[in-house]
Amino acid sequence: MTKKRHQSKQTKAKSSRNWAKSLFWFLFKLGLVATVVAAVGLVYLDAQVREKFEGKRWSLPAKVYARPLELYPGQRLDSAALQLELKALGYSIGNQVNRPGTARVSANRADIYTRGFDFPEGAERSKRVTLSFQQGQIARLMDANNRSMTLARLEPVLIGGIYPGDNEDRELVRIQDVPSLLPQALVAVEDRAFYDHFGISLKGIARAMWVNLRAGRFVQGGSTLTQQLIKNFYLTSERTLSRKLLELPMAVLLDLHYEKDEILEAYLNEVYLGQDGARAIHGFGQGSLFYFGRPAAELELHHIALLAGLVKGPSYYDPRRHPERALKRRDLVLKLLLDQAMISPNQYQRAIQQPLDVIKRGTRLKGAYPAYLDVVKRQLRQEYREEDLNSEGIRIFTALDPLVQQNAASALSERIALLEKQYGKKAQPLQGATVVTDPQTGELLAVIGGRNARFAGFNRALDARRPIGSLVKPATFLAALEKGYTLTTLIEDSAFQMQQPDGSVWSPENFDGKEKGMVPLYEAISRSYNLSSARLGLDIGVDSVIDMLKRLGVDSEIKPYPSLLLGALNLAPIEVAQVYQTLAANGFRMPLRAIRRVTDAYGQELSRYPFKLNQVVDPKQVHLIHYAMQSVAREGTARSLYRTLPANLNVAGKTGTSDQQRDSWFAGFTGSRLAVVWVGRDDNATLPFTGSGGALKVWTDLMKREQPEPYLALKPREVEYVWVDASQNVQTDQQCEGARSVPYIQGTEPVQRVSCGGKRKPGEAIKSPLDWFKGWFN
Repeated sequence: MTKKRHQSKQTKAKSSRNWAKSLFWFLFKLGLVATVVAAVGLVYLDAQVREKFEGKRWSLPAKVYARPLELYPGQRLDSAALQLELKALGYSIGNQVNRPGTARVSANRADIYTRGFDFPEGAERSKRVTLSFQQGQIARLMDANNRSMTLARLEPVLIGGIYPGDNEDRELVRIQDVPSLLPQALVAVEDRAFYDHFGISLKGIARAMWVNLRAGRFVQGGSTLTQQLIKNFYLTSERTLSRKLLELPMAVLLDLHYEKDEILEAYLNEVYLGQDGARAIHGFGQGSLFYFGRPAAELELHHIALLAGLVKGPSYYDPRRHPERALKRRDLVLKLLLDQAMISPNQYQRAIQQPLDVIKRGTRLKGAYPAYLDVVKRQLRQEYREEDLNSEGIRIFTALDPLVQQNAASALSERIALLEKQYGKKAQPLQGATVVTDPQTGELLAVIGGRNARFAGFNRALDARRPIGSLVKPATFLAALEKGYTLTTLIEDSAFQMQQPDGSVWSPENFDGKEKGMVPLYEAISRSYNLSSARLGLDIGVDSVIDMLKRLGVDSEIKPYPSLLLGALNLAPIEVAQVYQTLAANGFRMPLRAIRRVTDAYGQELSRYPFKLNQVVDPKQVHLIHYAMQSVAREGTARSLYRTLPANLNVAGKTGTSDQQRDSWFAGFTGSRLAVVWVGRDDNATLPFTGSGGALKVWTDLMKREQPEPYLALKPREVEYVWVDASQNVQTDQQCEGARSVPYIQGTEPVQRVSCGGKRKPGEAIKSPLDWFKGWFN
């Protein structure tokens, strides 16, 4: 019995040893598998960390720039316009001009310390320039050594971007290019032991564990700057244990492979600092521009403290929405910097006395040009892939002129407000659009898509295709001139009816309902007579008018209805601008250009959009139509503009009013500006004014602000001016009553000649209002 008990004990002991041995081997194998899995996981994480950190770290939005403002003696520019440009660029305008980005401006003089810029044709260094103003022009331009200069350029205004799908916007900076106190302040506030730990802080982890245990939930992470970078750059912001456990080894691996300053520089560019609508502000480079309107290199101590303080909670400490919180947070950061001997007591005292210094939303011009950016984006998307536009950091240099854009926007919004006040409910709510070009180059200088130029909604300049009314008439009359008509050919202005293919009857009328009889061709266009214009178009054929419109620049379909002759053609303002651009360019069609050049992020040219032109109409006929279009402004439907503008401006243009008075148009040009203006209602309701009562006033207000160069026509050799009595289409003497000098293509002038016939007394002064033609030529 005793023996059996002994054997039983031995069996149990042996069984116990076997179980322990099995458990050991199981745990050993499990640990081995876990080690292998962990090792494989670490290798995978290591590859992920290195691949993204050493590769393309961020999707960089495309940057769209305006034209750079060129400064040179003789340029038409005053101190007010210069200050507008400098403020848009974020220059600090005051008494000190001691570093890039500073300026001092008075009524007669300006001292500027430019920032320099990497232009596509080469980098331009920062420099100090001085310019003096005289009579609205730059009189002298000098460098820092008081030597005369022929040209200086400011950097171009950044007007917008094309953002990636996550709408993150950032301006990359290098750690050596920002004030040294910026990274120091960041480390002092967020991770004092940054340069001592190996990516994670065991003390911080222990502290966070204790806080989380007391709270009974995950409320604190104990993250170092490296861990924060891992979370933002590689992972997500969710507060979970799994994410935290993944963050730790990745932080160690990142710290193992890269220098501390490399990690800190990545953090400077990655950290989230605020929100601008749908656009997320990332990095101190973009944060500096967003909050202070200046590059990170120009940040001062109180700016640095605020930005460093925002990292903890950009929304909670938003200086625009919660200035009190932001100020307390900034001052706390300044106290930390003082306590750690990073700044002196004097620096601290000066800094805490400074205001937040945050610019108002809309002060910078980025995002202020949605209609113009729309033009740019539509063109780019025809030539580039979407992912290249919103992730490769390409740079687009445009022809947009911020000063012209500002003038156009102000003229439209202010005049529309006056029209609504003048006409009351009959004119409410009004809308409008304006397109401005350089008639000599075809460059788009400004595009206004609505009365609120900053509103990124319906772009009426591009998409509001409305009946153009009498704006079509220059094409009709130019086609007639090609077929042998002259400016004084007498055409009939009388009522008629015409059967349409659908059975309806077309019976046009003049605006005043009266017939004018036989009128010279130039008068029919200057006074915008509908009856004679329609008869002329039918005489030469509607197809001839369509052909002319196509040559001038209309690319959309045009239906050959007789009503086309009175403007039953729907075009957007930018399409009208293309037509009138060809007219202004003496019959040379040049595509409207918004983009000058595209480069990659490193300045290598990708695309260039050079000046192009194609002659589509003989300059001889164009010279004649210019005369008629100048008559519109001198004695016709646009004559009111000379009550405001100088008489020597020599405006050529045309008013337009659509059927039932639903649209008000004016298109016209001078020597250096062409503008098309549309005013109307989005609901297509009738207006209480015509083209001359609405759009023409906007155009006049714009040109009063612009002060453009006069139009000086170059007379073709085959054109001669002859004194005629236009009412009879006969030659006469200069001193005769009603005589006017009219251009003719050689051989087409009237053959018949009449004398004064005693209509003028000997020695009587000539009382002709048409002496304007004498100043038409250069």
